[in-house]
Amino acid sequence: MKKTMLAALLSALSAAALADINVGVTLSATGPAASLGIPEKNTIELLPKTIAGQKVNYIVLDDASDTTTAVRNTKKLISENKVDIVIGSTTTPNSLAMVDVAAESETPMIAMAASARIVEPMDEKRKWVFKTPQNDAQMSTAIVEHMTNHDIKTVAYIGFSDAYGEGWWNEFSKLAEVRKIKLVGNERFNRTDTSVTGQILKILSAKPDAVLIGGAGTPAALPQKSLKEKGYKGIIYQTHGVANNDFLRICGKDCEGTVLPTGPVLVAAQLPADNPVKKSATDYVSKYEAAYGKGSVNAFGGYAWDAGLLLANAVPAALKKATPGSREFRQALRDALESTKNLPASHGVFNMSPTDHLGFDQRARVMVTIQQGAWKLSQ
Repeated sequence: MKKTMLAALLSALSAAALADINVGVTLSATGPAASLGIPEKNTIELLPKTIAGQKVNYIVLDDASDTTTAVRNTKKLISENKVDIVIGSTTTPNSLAMVDVAAESETPMIAMAASARIVEPMDEKRKWVFKTPQNDAQMSTAIVEHMTNHDIKTVAYIGFSDAYGEGWWNEFSKLAEVRKIKLVGNERFNRTDTSVTGQILKILSAKPDAVLIGGAGTPAALPQKSLKEKGYKGIIYQTHGVANNDFLRICGKDCEGTVLPTGPVLVAAQLPADNPVKKSATDYVSKYEAAYGKGSVNAFGGYAWDAGLLLANAVPAALKKATPGSREFRQALRDALESTKNLPASHGVFNMSPTDHLGFDQRARVMVTIQQGAWKLSQ
């Protein structure tokens, strides 16, 4: 009897030791956000297959930039694949839609989309959700500071007609008002639109000193090209949502002189030696470019890389408390993510807390200017 019990115990311990960590990923590898999702997908392939001696499986699904599909993917990953954590999605609307699913199943989630609404205000649902991109407010502050320093008095805005565009308008307009910058236009467009002529003509009639485009990926090039086509001579600002080479390719010469905030990873080689993010950002750039070619790295792959760093940092602590595949392990992972301190990543240094599930400070942002088809760190 004792031998039988011992054998059963050893068998259970062996099974626990061999239990894999399953990571579900849903991202936008196709559709309007594909230029953002593809480098994220590429980066997932570079993440470690073993953490703290435990095998890690990544189950990657494409949500085609569609909110309904992102929710369906999340449900499938949790109910069928029994994942311990979900990474995704690429866009703000998709990520916001996934929050309820993650919270209901008590599965930690790391979003790769920017809106602060994904993790704020903290509540019973959002306590399960973390994210790696900088908040809109953080980047809006950088833009407003740049505008103030360059004597911009009037600004017009044109952004996506979804949560991303609305979130940027809300944050930017509040800060601009405080800094006495007059807002003379507020227009919207869809990610799939092929023309924004009407909106641009309204903006031009207001004669703004600058225009801020609240878009992401290649669709954000549309209003920029239209502004240039109509002869606009003021400064054009974009958000960190365009920090990828496909945007540069689509926008072409019409991007020259564009100013935007982004994470340090995009200009890692240009950072001063004492920058606290330089080493970790350069490490990611080296690994990505070794796999996909020199000059291929962009900010969006960095968001996936940083999700992997958060996971690798949290897993050892979670394994001390529970076995992968259990509710207790998911809870332990959540707790460990929330306890992340002084973790250098490609975009900044993470310092999470119960009220801050991003954990970035000013070290997570730089201002860049597009010059001759490349990103140039602004001094």
